[in-house]
Amino acid sequence: MVVGCFDRYKIIYRVVFACAHIGHSDTLVAVRVIARSTLREFVETLKGTKNYAPVKSSLDAWFHEVEAAQWKNPAEVKAAYANASIVGNDRVVFNIKGNSFRLVVAVDYLRQVVFIKWLGSHADYDRIDAAKVNYAGKTDQK
Repeated sequence: MVVGCFDRYKIIYRVVFACAHIGHSDTLVAVRVIARSTLREFVETLKGTKNYAPVKSSLDAWFHEVEAAQWKNPAEVKAAYANASIVGNDRVVFNIKGNSFRLVVAVDYLRQVVFIKWLGSHADYDRIDAAKVNYAGKTDQK
């Protein structure tokens, strides 16, 4: 069925062939994370510190788990990540490396897209508004 869908719409998401019509229940759709480069850039700022390896490992694991997820609503996120915090209709806050770092994302459940909005230490997280913060933490401090 996926091949037929691919033939009709000519859409490729990474290695997974996905259908442009999300309504097909038998179609495999990979979650797209925008942008992984944000995770890599953050990890590079930790190079030479004790946090580098564990944060890199945690973010790599998070990325691959999310990429394979098929969340339809916040309850499904919470079922997969009991320690995640749901903030508003689309925002989710994930604990990284225990509770030392926080990752704020916006999830578009219909399109299966996760947008990275903010990533930083727990102390820095306490100074932002997770419901409003935008990419790179450029707006909406508490």
